[in-house]
Amino acid sequence: MKVNVPKLLTRVFSVILISSIVWSCKKAAELSGSNAVVSADVSDAAAATGRPNIILILADDVGYGLPTVNGGQTYQTPNIDRLAAAGMRFTQCYGSPLCSPSRTMFMTGKYNFRNYNEWGILDLNEKMMSNVLQSAGYKTYVAGKWAFDGGDVSIKAHGFDSYSVWSAFLGDNGSHYKTPRIYENSGYLPDNVVRNQYGDDIFTDRVLSFIKDNRKNNFFVYFPITLCHSPYSPTPDDPQYAAWDPKSPSDSSYFPSMVKYMDKKIGMLADSLRAWRLFNNTILVFAGDNGTPHGIWFTQDGVYQEGSKSSTNTYGTHVPLIVTWPAGGVRGGQVNNNLIDFTDFTATAFEAAGISTPADYGPVDGVSFLNQLRGLPNTPREWVFCHYKPDTDAQNGNVVRRWINNTQYKLYDSTGRFYNVVLDPEEKRPIKPSKMTPAERALQAEFQSIMDTLH
Repeated sequence: MKVNVPKLLTRVFSVILISSIVWSCKKAAELSGSNAVVSADVSDAAAATGRPNIILILADDVGYGLPTVNGGQTYQTPNIDRLAAAGMRFTQCYGSPLCSPSRTMFMTGKYNFRNYNEWGILDLNEKMMSNVLQSAGYKTYVAGKWAFDGGDVSIKAHGFDSYSVWSAFLGDNGSHYKTPRIYENSGYLPDNVVRNQYGDDIFTDRVLSFIKDNRKNNFFVYFPITLCHSPYSPTPDDPQYAAWDPKSPSDSSYFPSMVKYMDKKIGMLADSLRAWRLFNNTILVFAGDNGTPHGIWFTQDGVYQEGSKSSTNTYGTHVPLIVTWPAGGVRGGQVNNNLIDFTDFTATAFEAAGISTPADYGPVDGVSFLNQLRGLPNTPREWVFCHYKPDTDAQNGNVVRRWINNTQYKLYDSTGRFYNVVLDPEEKRPIKPSKMTPAERALQAEFQSIMDTLH
């Protein structure tokens, strides 16, 4: 058989050329990352309204130094690290030393002196960001640790269409891990449904079901995952889980497994958003509510240290924060060293959704960091403030503590205790007035004058 060599070579060359073009296009799309699919990866509701979906993940008792991406060397957090690679990681976010005052700031955008009156309770007349987003047309959902009291009445009054929560009422908790006490639709799930199940598995499944059902709507999800709060216990990935009695004493040796399982649940959520083509136009926030607990030891950037939850120092208030939103212009792998206050999330959510603060909402103390996320001109915070009186029962002897800090200095209200928190993060050596530089004295006076207006 006679072969036409020139034609054969032409055909071979054509196949190679076409294959090369296809490979090059595919590789270019991969290299361009999420931006290559931004236009396609937008929900119907987002296309119609131009607004993003919003998901707030608030981890329990996860301080700044736990995630690997923040220098943590003790625990495994590959999915949290992957979020940081896809978005912006903040190094200077501050909450309160304990969860109830932190969560009140987080969800209302107000300093505690305005609306925090009792541990674990938020007055029915107080509004959350969820109220405003719901009124603006967002479908709203909360799953995980409620901890604002009031059950169905409170959850609905604070702007959530539906829910699946633990700690629906103050003092009525039960287990939140194995065989959890979960409150849905004005009642608790029956024993035969929750027996041997794991709380954060159920909460994650509920969040995913809600998102899947609302893919064609704008949605707001508040996901205060109950991990990694005590009691420390095995997760479903541990061989000890099957025989574990939920009433057993807390065992901190399981804390690393709990961090790993929390990270796994976050990965499931992010991967589902990607699979449903919702990731790009969803503002996905991961944050901790306060510092890591005492009794939990870990290494961060080579320093072996103990958690300082409940302490007002840096280790008790410094928390991780990561935000992704590719369609909004948030480029991956960014590190932001500006200050973020826990009141800032409400203002940021409102601006992202194109909403003005309603007149009946009252003052929002937070400052939106939306432009920082998008790389647009902005004016970062120069300080963060905390008004801290977690137990408001006067008979308890609990006194109010108030402070302002920036990234280097911290002043406690009306005490004159002024610290360089970079050199003295545990706040053991207040700077003596006689040792202050003129710049330090001026900053101390400025901080005090600001706090004098915050009452």
